[in-house]
Amino acid sequence: MNYIWLNDSSPILEQLQGKFNSAIIILNPFIQMPMGWKASKKINKFEHIYPEDAEIIEHGSPINWSDIVSQSELNDNCELALALKTCIAALNSSYSRRNLADKLLMKLDYDNDLFFPNEDKISHFIIKDIIELYLSFGISKVQYSDPIFDTDGDVDLTTIEPISFCELATKEVIITDDSNRIAFMSVYDSFITLLLLNDIDPKEIVDRFKWDNIQCTESTYINWYLKEE
Repeated sequence: MNYIWLNDSSPILEQLQGKFNSAIIILNPFIQMPMGWKASKKINKFEHIYPEDAEIIEHGSPINWSDIVSQSELNDNCELALALKTCIAALNSSYSRRNLADKLLMKLDYDNDLFFPNEDKISHFIIKDIIELYLSFGISKVQYSDPIFDTDGDVDLTTIEPISFCELATKEVIITDDSNRIAFMSVYDSFITLLLLNDIDPKEIVDRFKWDNIQCTESTYINWYLKEE
């Protein structure tokens, strides 16, 4: 299956008709590195530092959005999403919220070893969960499709290492099995991973893995963070 480009003019499930019948938005965790990690890497105080894949997998810890909300004086996940997307200039001026971005950046300035969630990519912290989920359904081989470099291939889940999983694609990717029963997809200019399902109870999956998530209803859009006035 090729990557699915979702627009913001109709709900997610409406766009998935004929492909998947349920979806979950997984909120990619923030990345907490060990105390002093950034200071040990910086050559000068102006250098921008972000941990590499292998460093995140080996030394990083996931921090849920709810924790960041409570520690940065934001009200909810919608405001946090707006803050994140404002920081990366992914919103036009009518939706950009500099005041929310400043609250988030104050939190990151206070904790120098805390980093934004993975952007455009499936979170490093759910890779082991992804492999476990597929294997629990008897799926040992999946396919991936990368729309940026127009590449695709097969993945043996019984042998792949987490770092190799990260390297399947530089940014966007969709990963699915032969029967399209379970798919994981990254989203451009975003900090989420989409889980797409066919005839599997989404609540069962969420309860099992305890991901920060939004279960998609018939009215959930890909820009779920924009509240109606």
